[in-house]
Amino acid sequence: MKKKTSDWLNKGLFFIVASILSGCSQASVDDGYTAGDLRAVNHVEGQGINGFSVNGYHVPGLGGGYCCIMLPEKWTPDLKARVEWEVDPHTAPPFPGYKDREKFNAWKKSIESSFKQYSAIMNIPQYGEERCGLTVHFLPCNQVKVTTVCSGYGTENYPIKEPLNMKEPATCPVK
Repeated sequence: MKKKTSDWLNKGLFFIVASILSGCSQASVDDGYTAGDLRAVNHVEGQGINGFSVNGYHVPGLGGGYCCIMLPEKWTPDLKARVEWEVDPHTAPPFPGYKDREKFNAWKKSIESSFKQYSAIMNIPQYGEERCGLTVHFLPCNQVKVTTVCSGYGTENYPIKEPLNMKEPATCPVK
């Protein structure tokens, strides 16, 4: 009996681990959707992006690609991306350390109160057979651009050309 239980557990664990590791590859043409990475590029100097989401797919921070976002297999002109993000303007006072809990909590509250949330609805650019997911570009004045191309930022055919480390202007245009 122990051998059968052990085999069953091993097969169950294998299935769970395989499902987790396969991640994005689970989407298929039959579903009408395809999965791809969700990536971001921050172009604004001195401003952190704490996290962002696109159509409910959340990425905690900007460290590399995050699996997955589901996109329809076939692009349509009405395809939109609702991008939501949280900005850290790095305006906090110096870190007081952890020893004095009261000072630490006041410092933490100060940081979190400076965070700002934004959202925008963007058209998703036309894509064809080749697509690798969606890349969101965070620009000054809380503007965003999105692309679905596979080549990386800075390559010759990459559609978004704004430089990195852009300074936030003193005043932003009114939307």
